[in-house]
Amino acid sequence: MKVSVLQYEPDYLAVAANLDRVESMLADLESDLLILPELFATGYFFRSTEDLQSVAEPVPDGPTTKRLHDWSRRLGCVIVAGVPELCSGRLFNSAVVVAPDGPIGRYRKLHLYYQEKLHFSPGNSGLPVFDVTDRTGVRYRLGVMVCFDWYYPETARSLALAGADVIAHPSNLVRPDCPRAMPIRALENHVFTATANRVGKETTGDETLEFIGQSLICSPDGDVLGRMDRDAIGLATVSIDPLVSRTRTVTPHNDLFADRRTDAYVL
Repeated sequence: MKVSVLQYEPDYLAVAANLDRVESMLADLESDLLILPELFATGYFFRSTEDLQSVAEPVPDGPTTKRLHDWSRRLGCVIVAGVPELCSGRLFNSAVVVAPDGPIGRYRKLHLYYQEKLHFSPGNSGLPVFDVTDRTGVRYRLGVMVCFDWYYPETARSLALAGADVIAHPSNLVRPDCPRAMPIRALENHVFTATANRVGKETTGDETLEFIGQSLICSPDGDVLGRMDRDAIGLATVSIDPLVSRTRTVTPHNDLFADRRTDAYVL
């Protein structure tokens, strides 16, 4: 199957224009799984909670999820994308999972980064793993985490223990260390990871964030299968066999998960 990550620079709060721009970037896409960045249609560095509220949407009934479904149906691929979710008056930094047949589910970011804590509530829906299918009918299991979740090894490990073959990772990275860490997350859990980051800068007036690009896709062996440049705009696509993740034998005498010493760990 083919996995793609999209990297670009959204305009702040310009949802309709951003959606149109992303749609134009997907015109010739042939992929089974597409990952878009965190908060891909709204911008990230919110100047106020009121700005965030002006673009937050219900999931799955909001216009962005509906547009994602249109793309998924037309392209024949599963899409994972970051959206600001409004639910019962609360705001979540969420990722939605959409298939050609319709929305599959959502994940709400557990580990909020920096000023996200001023605007969003932390996730309350756990770490779900979704059963999905590629265009040839092969079923695989898809885990989702969002941006700063990578900093906590327990996130990727929990998804792997729950059976994830691939971890989709919508992101708005500003720290330089994530591109170094993601091959390790893939290796230590023997899963594929696909990180979609954005580029450009955003400012609140008092402070400016610069996003580092470098979207990347990693193999269960910790190899970087594809990486975009810091300022690149476009798509990176690689071919993988997601079921390779399910063999977690390290040596004839070692199994990655069976050999864990949970009796000795401090959690």
